[in-house]
Amino acid sequence: MSDKLPSEDGGASTWKWIALAALAIGLFIAFRFLPVEEWWESLSDWLDSIGLWAPVAFVVVYAVATVLFVPGFALTVGAGALFGVLKGTLWVVVGSNLGASAAFLIGRYLARDRVAKRIAGNEKFEALDSAIGREGWKIVVLTRLSPVFPFSLLNYAFGLAKVKWLHYAAASLVGMLPGTVMYVYLGSLGRLAAESDRVGTTKIVFYVVGFVATVLVTILITRAARKALRKKTGVTED
Repeated sequence: MSDKLPSEDGGASTWKWIALAALAIGLFIAFRFLPVEEWWESLSDWLDSIGLWAPVAFVVVYAVATVLFVPGFALTVGAGALFGVLKGTLWVVVGSNLGASAAFLIGRYLARDRVAKRIAGNEKFEALDSAIGREGWKIVVLTRLSPVFPFSLLNYAFGLAKVKWLHYAAASLVGMLPGTVMYVYLGSLGRLAAESDRVGTTKIVFYVVGFVATVLVTILITRAARKALRKKTGVTED
């Protein structure tokens, strides 16, 4: 996912994860009790009518949004509601990574001076750049798992770093995946709620348990990445 994960530092981070859980519950309740079944059927029919163009359009919008510094949270959650967990994750991964790579290449070849001015004197990026010079793609993975920059700015900033594009793209793909799955899963709960009359209680329980497990795994991964990043660079999240 291409989006910044909540921090686990102190009480503030706890509230961020509580807010995520509350959002999931609120989303499920809204889809379950508001008159959305008719809307959902209309949307599903429309998506079916345009076929392959639906994911193509989504990928293009997501990639452009990433380049233009538009936060991807809503799009990532929306992918879960529109396409489900597996397909939603796939389309977000494609869109976010295309956007991240486009921003990287723009920062490296077309807007290098402008990006350099934007991050000039930033001690965090200087520390990251130095660490990337020593360990390359490993630092990119860690920053994706535990971001120290806003996601969109980081894409451009990496264009100035001592890392090859192929290594950057592969590391970003791996590092953004846990957060992407979590937020897409969150969106899929809304889809499940809209279809709850047809899917039954067992599937609902299975999905909710799966979401909780995904959040817990993401927290553990993020903590481990943060510790590793702090050890290698001294950089921490604000």
